[in-house]
Order: sequence, then C-alpha cells, then structure tokens
Amino acid sequence: MARRQAIENIMKSIDDEIVVCNIGFPSRELYDIKDRDKNFYMIGSMGLASSIGLGLALAKPDEDVVVIDGDGSLLMNMGSLVTVFANNPRNLTWIVIDNGAYGSTGNQDTYAQVLDLVDVAKGVGFKNAFNFEDISLKDVIESDDASFIVYNTEAGNSTAPIIDLGPIVIKTRFMNAIK
Repeated sequence: MARRQAIENIMKSIDDEIVVCNIGFPSRELYDIKDRDKNFYMIGSMGLASSIGLGLALAKPDEDVVVIDGDGSLLMNMGSLVTVFANNPRNLTWIVIDNGAYGSTGNQDTYAQVLDLVDVAKGVGFKNAFNFEDISLKDVIESDDASFIVYNTEAGNSTAPIIDLGPIVIKTRFMNAIK
C-alpha cells in the first residue's frame, strides 16, 4: 500500500479533529485528499509535526489532535517521543507512516527498516502503542492516554499537486479554525 492510501484511510476516521501533517509529500497528499481548515500542513521543519501536535494538544485539551508523521521525521526528532510520553496528553494521537524512507527528500532508506517503532514507543512507556491494522482508529482517538500508531506502507510518492496556499494563509486559516 502506498502512503497516499494510508492517508485516505486515516482521514475516513477524522471528523472535527485537529490534524497536523508532516512535511512535503504527505502534506501535499493530505491537501489533495481532504483539505480542511483544521489541517495544518507542514511546509518545512522536518521532525517537528509531533512537537507542534503536542503543543496544540496541551493548549487545546478539549480538542482531539491527530499528527500524521513519517518514520524519517520521527527518527530526526526522537526526543519528541519521550516528551509526548512524559506529558501524556489524552487528546493526542500520533500516527507514524513508516515507509522505511525519507520520502520527501529522495526516498533514501531510514533506520526504521531495522527497528520496530511500536516496540520503541512501548519501551519509552506508551500504553497505547499499536500497528494501524490492529486497531480501530476512532476508538484510539477517543482513548484516555496519548496514543502512538505505526502505519506501514511502501516507499514512494504520489503525483499530488503542490499546495497552492502560502505558509501565511495556511497558518491564518488554521488558527482561525481552532480558536
């Protein structure tokens, strides 16, 4: 399965949740699949979608926050795994699409090919750490602890168009939507 199909599957469970999406092609694919004002598209800052999602979850405790991330971005900011666990916001669901590659920078291999990211999250202390095919995403989103999910896909990018919104427009419409 391609990452684009994984994002389509994830978005089937999204209603009114805040969504923060990883840089580059994943954001382009999400924009093409289901653009909404409550989606925050990362234009840059690889590895920081989880940190932005954590900040939003802490600032908006009555809203569910879903982060769509990549294995390369997680590996670039492993400290965020510990920080999310230590804060344990009940309203944060972090989905790592693991395609074993840095998809937005040329599909170079990541070390996720030799790691079990669910085991890593459990080793950090996450009670809710799952492979996507083993869960009901809607049930996980509504759980009482931070959740970490790995969705395994094949490497590669779709032909999703470039997002035709500038960073200021993305930020402004997103902030207006989550007031």
